[in-house]
Amino acid sequence: MFKKEISAGAKSKVKSSVQRAIRTKIVETYPLLAPHIDEIIPKKSQLDLLKLPDRVALYALDNKPLFWQHMDDPIIPHLRVVHAFPTCFSRVGIDRGAIRFVLSGATLMAPGLTSTGGRLPDPDAQLKEGEVAVVEAEGKEQACLVGQLRMGTEEIKEKKKGVVIDMGHYLGDGLWNMTID
Repeated sequence: MFKKEISAGAKSKVKSSVQRAIRTKIVETYPLLAPHIDEIIPKKSQLDLLKLPDRVALYALDNKPLFWQHMDDPIIPHLRVVHAFPTCFSRVGIDRGAIRFVLSGATLMAPGLTSTGGRLPDPDAQLKEGEVAVVEAEGKEQACLVGQLRMGTEEIKEKKKGVVIDMGHYLGDGLWNMTID
């Protein structure tokens, strides 16, 4: 989604009532972030909304991107937030062979998760279609991709082929390299 360099469009201040709603939505979507929400978005701070191409809204605080949202999709954290709070998100793992494709902006396919180096959540922590997942690379410490799942993890295990994440934010993409002034 953010393969090319992007520049922010209109920048506007978010009203405090909308900011409270965003905080609530983030805690509902990512319950493990609840203890850290005041650290991420302090109550008295001013959140900015930046409009990006392809109907993407970017929420930033002090010129630091925090979350982005495509139209009515769920609010997705920026990778810098994921790196700061790595244990607060649902995670899957890809094998070494898929790393270069993911980091070049390709669609994440099921074989990268179901092969020997890939990792899917335990049966008691299955992810459903439409949920946001953080993708970690085999042998690496930091997450490399965050995006919305196009099929649930149970379906991924059964089919072992198909698109898993087609629109996401990965290391080195336009959103990662974007500067906010």
